[in-house]
Formats: sequence, C-alpha cells, structure tokens
Amino acid sequence: MEETTLPISVLLIDDHTLFRSGIRSLLQRHPEFDVVGEAADGVEGIKRAKQLKPQVVLLDLNMPGMSGLETLQLLLQDCPDSAIVMLTVSEDAQDLAAALKAGASGYLLKNIDTDYLTRAVRRAAAGETVVAEAMTSKLVAQLQAGTRPAEPASDLDRLTPREKEILDCLARGESNKVIARSLDLSESTVKIHVQNVLKKLNLSSRVQAAVFAVEHRRAQQG
Repeated sequence: MEETTLPISVLLIDDHTLFRSGIRSLLQRHPEFDVVGEAADGVEGIKRAKQLKPQVVLLDLNMPGMSGLETLQLLLQDCPDSAIVMLTVSEDAQDLAAALKAGASGYLLKNIDTDYLTRAVRRAAAGETVVAEAMTSKLVAQLQAGTRPAEPASDLDRLTPREKEILDCLARGESNKVIARSLDLSESTVKIHVQNVLKKLNLSSRVQAAVFAVEHRRAQQG
C-alpha cells in the first residue's frame, strides 16, 4: 500500500478580499496545497489559526487595526508550530528586518510569480527561511547599517563547536534535513542542537538565530 502525503495546509490573512481570492485560486491549482481558511484582519486570523493549526500562514504586513507584526507575535505564541510568512507590498528594509527579528519564517513580496510563491510555501512548510530575492541585499545592508550593538562575545562562547556549526547553517536558512545531511547527523540530533542554540542565545526561533548570526558576523568584520 502506497503512503500518501497530506497537502500543506495554508491560512491566508489579508484585508484585501480580491487578493486573498487570487492567492487561494493560485494555490488550489496545486494538489500539494490546501487553503484551509482566510481572515480579513489579525484578530480573526489568530482565531482561525488556533482552530485550524495550519502549517503555513501567509500574513499581510499592513492591515487596519492590529498590524501584521502584532499579529505575527501573537501567532507565534498561540501557534508555535506554524510557519508565518509575511506577504506584503512593502520593500522597506526596516520592515523586513523587524519581521525576521520578530520571528517570521519569511518575507515575500506580492509581485512574485506563481512558481516562486509555491516553492516558498513548500520551503517554509519544511522549516526553511524564505526571503524574496529582491530583499536579500536590502537585508544585508540593513544589518550592516543597523544601530543595534553586537551581542556580547560571551553569548557565542556558551556554544559548543558543533552548535556554532549549526548556527552557521541556520544563518544560511537551511532546514534540519539539509543540516543533517551536510554535517552527517540524524535529524533528531540536529533538532536537539537547534533547541540548545536557541536556549543558550535566549532566542525564540531559528529565524532569530539566523539574524543573530548575520549581525554578529557583520560586527566582527566591521
């Protein structure tokens, strides 16, 4: 008997009805995705997410009432197993950095093409970080110009050599599966290492760990 793979469940949170309908229609052309629900604002989105427990949430950044960042923070508390990906028109590097630091699993622009979106949703569901190609250089520039002081060296000193390798992999946005293959470890071992890295650095998500690593590297180079 062949093993069947369940589709990736997706929740859409955006105040534009027409845009939500377009994304739903686009994703439902692919049997690997199941758009399980929609919401027009952050409050309703959080309720729907708690009920539906989607694997991926596509969340607008700028919405009336509760903002996308506020919604993101509450979603991370209530639905820690969901990957929250910002889907926005904003190409502002500060918005990008704020979303990633808050714990978003990705940041995509609404003008991306269909293939890029489906790949991004697939990668987010697998635990990877997804950032629109057009925003990558802006993220680096924002981190280079950022005023936030580098974390004390003692934070990194608490990591073992293996945990530092894991942190470098997180900075490249690699999933546990990719890390396990490159370091010749089991995925369960990688998961434990990731949890230890987050705990020692007092971070709440692998995306925050990736931002930490990039900022520290830039500070060292500067």
